[in-house]
Amino acid sequence: MQTVIILDFGGQYNQLIARRVRECHVYCEVKPYTTPVEELRAIGPIGIIFTGGPGSVYLEHSPQVDREIFRLGVPILGICYGCQLMAHALGGQVTPAQGDAAREYGKTCTYYDTACALFHGLPAQGISWMSHGDYMAKTPDGFALVARSEACPNVGIADETRGFYGVQFHPEVDHTQGGVDMIRNFLYRVCHASGDWTMGDYKAAAIAQLREKVGQGRVLLALSGGVDSSVAAALLAEAVGRQLTCVFVDHGLMRLNEADEVEDAFSKWNLNFVRVDAEARFLLKLAGVDEPERKRKIIGEEFIRVFEEEAKRIGAVDFLAQGTIYPDVIESGAGDAAVIKSHHNVGGLPDYVDFQEILEPLRMLFKDEVRQLGRELGLPEYLVSRQPFPGPGLAIRIIGDITKEKADMLRQADFIFREELAESGEGNRLSQYFAVLTNTRSVGVMGDGRTYDYTLALRAVTTSDFMTANWARIPYDVLDRVSTRIVNAVKGINRVVYDVTSKPPATIEWE
Repeated sequence: MQTVIILDFGGQYNQLIARRVRECHVYCEVKPYTTPVEELRAIGPIGIIFTGGPGSVYLEHSPQVDREIFRLGVPILGICYGCQLMAHALGGQVTPAQGDAAREYGKTCTYYDTACALFHGLPAQGISWMSHGDYMAKTPDGFALVARSEACPNVGIADETRGFYGVQFHPEVDHTQGGVDMIRNFLYRVCHASGDWTMGDYKAAAIAQLREKVGQGRVLLALSGGVDSSVAAALLAEAVGRQLTCVFVDHGLMRLNEADEVEDAFSKWNLNFVRVDAEARFLLKLAGVDEPERKRKIIGEEFIRVFEEEAKRIGAVDFLAQGTIYPDVIESGAGDAAVIKSHHNVGGLPDYVDFQEILEPLRMLFKDEVRQLGRELGLPEYLVSRQPFPGPGLAIRIIGDITKEKADMLRQADFIFREELAESGEGNRLSQYFAVLTNTRSVGVMGDGRTYDYTLALRAVTTSDFMTANWARIPYDVLDRVSTRIVNAVKGINRVVYDVTSKPPATIEWE
């Protein structure tokens, strides 16, 4: 399988670049910029992409690369910071932009040299998404200027002999017209990709690898009932059959009636299913904890301890399997990459796990790829299209400390929100929606009496890949019905607000 390596310099769009590459049916992996050249050489990538980043290449402690990377004989595409890094490393000069000239942010009219392979087949003029405050005062020897804007003469540079390309803008974002076509040109016209990344091939390869890895061993799958763990269950069931036991831990932080629905759904499958009632122990561990990262790590460790106990009851379990997916891994941080949030199944894992090995067959897949794999495995559409629900559950939708009273309050409010969206038909166009119980209390009036109760926040987004997301424009009359029902029906909530923040700068979840 051909591979493209994306070297991460701390850019906010690094996952989105990976998504765009895979949409072009080319496999890729995101690696830290500190990845040794020898490791890259061993992988044998057909191309390398440098991401953007917040740094300035001329500063002493800015992220750099081993110059040997430019002697691998592999095409390189530098985006934003990655473009400036390439210029800096190969003998050009990058300086702070002076005044408005050469400093660009947002949608920018850009002009392209369509004779350049990167812009083949594109219009000579279009809108690109800029985000740079530095300027390439001197381009390296051997590079031609292949794109410009009114403010900046060197928006794009290329040394087509060596296959090196750099752009100051972000082709991976939707705001850049023809951006995906530019990435596709790099992959197919420059790197000569064959487009061998498909879910059918991944399914066959994953099943074969799991059978070889597991052998005659037994596997315990941490099943939440969400899309990821359900697809992992189907994949493992096809690979190892009755050697698999699925353990569903009801940690008391599920949505209303959800634990019963999960048990009902999976009891129909031809697999070993175990439900564990662990509400009391999780709430005890979380008592008084209000910091989100601590919540995630406590939940991650407690999940492992429950699974270890269940493994001993079952007897001779060799492997623990999880539905970890690629955004979980990237957001939990690797190398010098920023930790956005520690996912309970990655950064939240304890140092010691009493299993021979942890299996994560979906670890390199994005959410939409997981859904497609589920379809390849024959899962029903209602299951593969289900909205994401975080493993820590309502624990990260309750801001501040967690109590059963708060969890019950949020369960009721969230159910009303989801029910109203379903009945109005609005839920069909939304990618994810939920309620958050904030830690803010405010004065209200109910029945001519004063209240001092919690504020509930509603969140709804639309997205194609969950790497970026736009806040959803839900009609006011729907929001009005939701608010009225919640305030009247849920004791302890006297105010409802709606979150109108997209990702970035926010994440989809609040914690």
